[in-house]
Amino acid sequence: MTTNFDTNKIYLSKGLKESCYAVALQQLQTSIISSRIAWDYLPQTESVYHIWSRDYMPIQVRNNRFVRFRYTPDYLADSPEYKPDTSAILDTMGLEVVNSGIVIDGGNVISCGDKVIMTDKVFRENPNYEHDKLVDKLSELLEAELVLIPEDSYDEYGHADGMVRYMGDGHVLLNNYCDFDKSLRKKLLNALTPHFEITELHYGGYSKDSWAYINFLHVGNHIFIPILKNNLSDKAFVQIREAFPRCECHPVWQYESVIREGGAINCSTWNIMVDHPEEYIQYVTPKQDCDYVQY
Repeated sequence: MTTNFDTNKIYLSKGLKESCYAVALQQLQTSIISSRIAWDYLPQTESVYHIWSRDYMPIQVRNNRFVRFRYTPDYLADSPEYKPDTSAILDTMGLEVVNSGIVIDGGNVISCGDKVIMTDKVFRENPNYEHDKLVDKLSELLEAELVLIPEDSYDEYGHADGMVRYMGDGHVLLNNYCDFDKSLRKKLLNALTPHFEITELHYGGYSKDSWAYINFLHVGNHIFIPILKNNLSDKAFVQIREAFPRCECHPVWQYESVIREGGAINCSTWNIMVDHPEEYIQYVTPKQDCDYVQY
């Protein structure tokens, strides 16, 4: 599978242009642009409700193969306004995909090359499948061995991207469960150890938003980490930077307005591998995105 190390272009939702998110958008855009990374907006995402990008967009398996899963999460059963028209987005982009009727959010897919990590929420989301057959089908679609981990019962979304991230070379980074949930930590270690070497984050303290640090955006050899107003941010930044010695880590401030909505930087972006990324590099932050930012 295509991993974050392979990607070279970032997409953002236009909903982030709304005044309540404009400062967060400006901070992220400035960091992306100064890093000379190609980026663009997803079309058909103008609504203030459409600040996310990851979950409804397809999964890139390799350069010219994308798999689109069904985006019908239980947490949006009564909030259809949060679900953009993915078909219209893909048509506008001219992106061809393999469609699957399996229900999966993009935030629950951690590509690790020849393996892919998901939480076992995928079983609850697809009750019509026998577990073994679902695992086999996902492995076939994604061309990777499926590694299942227990979902965090305190996370209503059931996504893996606030729990574990791929570091490369058969190595994963685990969130700081050692600081606040030793029972879940043990289950995660049991699930991951047969497949990966594991590095654990450890802050020596707890924050209800500590998941947001590991929900960083990783594109090529660049990582964008949210910096929050608590005493854990310095530790989180240093430890993530040490975990990815081949990458340049960038702090992104003032992202709280997005995090309050339930996601962080990985959730609000979609990154893929494209040919000729230099054609998409922008060197100036678009003025219209910063109308609400005070300089």
